[in-house]
Amino acid sequence: MHEASLAGGVLQLVEDTARREGFARLLELRLEAGQLAGVDVRALRFALESLAPGTLLEGARIQIDEPPGQAWCMACAQTVAIAQRGDACPACGGCQLQPTGGMELRVIDMRVSDD
Repeated sequence: MHEASLAGGVLQLVEDTARREGFARLLELRLEAGQLAGVDVRALRFALESLAPGTLLEGARIQIDEPPGQAWCMACAQTVAIAQRGDACPACGGCQLQPTGGMELRVIDMRVSDD
């Protein structure tokens, strides 16, 4: 389960940011995991919650947004929504799609406290 490794990376990022910015507590963490990112959002949430005790993640509200996948269809020259890689173009049925969105896994923002 690579989500455990991803959660460890998110925790490391939060801890590094806390040291650099000088905050004591994380109140809210907002992530973005696109539909084409290859991330099981439920597993990522579970991994983050499992790591939380004794860390800055403990007690923080974790929100994970899941933007839809998007691709450029070379056949009909349109940007279209796709649920997964390998889907056909919903507009023309073509299979020459270049993913353009929904591939990200990133921290959007953190709400923190100094106390």
